[in-house]
Amino acid sequence: MKGAILNFDAYTIRVFLHVLGASVWVGGQIVLAALVPTVRQFGGENTKKVANAFNRVAWPFFALTVITGIWHVFAIDLSARSNSYQVGLMLKLLIVAISGVSAYVHTVSVRKSMIAFWGAIGAIGSLAAVFMGAVLLNSF
Repeated sequence: MKGAILNFDAYTIRVFLHVLGASVWVGGQIVLAALVPTVRQFGGENTKKVANAFNRVAWPFFALTVITGIWHVFAIDLSARSNSYQVGLMLKLLIVAISGVSAYVHTVSVRKSMIAFWGAIGAIGSLAAVFMGAVLLNSF
């Protein structure tokens, strides 16, 4: 559109930071899951070292995603949103909590079966949170 001005406001910054955080958090989990079989071939504590290095990057981006999500909730008038939007938002918040708690339990677990179980729950939760974000954005 000729003569249109691009919007650059708090909403744009908030969404950018939220998507950036989610991209690193969720995308990093996918990449790490793909790398683990190769890293295991090197033996020893290499898998744990790679996971710890990932955690040093991923958790701050998870925090960024949570903070920008809270910022968004406070920046919009929820009473002006439909009931379905509000229910969807509550569902997303629940899924994000499940994702974060599951990922944390995954990082502190010692039994391989529990590491795998909580990692899978955390990853599924993360993907579900991204999906719910897209649903909510489409409803905004």
